[in-house]
Amino acid sequence: MIRTVNKNDLIALGFPKSTAQSIIRQAKVMLVAEGKTLYLNKRLGVVPKEPVEEIIGTLLGESNLE
Repeated sequence: MIRTVNKNDLIALGFPKSTAQSIIRQAKVMLVAEGKTLYLNKRLGVVPKEPVEEIIGTLLGESNLE
């Protein structure tokens, strides 16, 4: 079961590269606001799928990410 998302997953779903990167950045900001300081790392490009789903407004199922 995939629980994380990176920019390549979003690109595979049809998002342009810059939009995918922006979504990952927004998710990281949301996670830091929740107190998860791990996501302050600039080199970390993987986030849990829940904040991404909240940002894009749709659920990411298993079939969507593979």
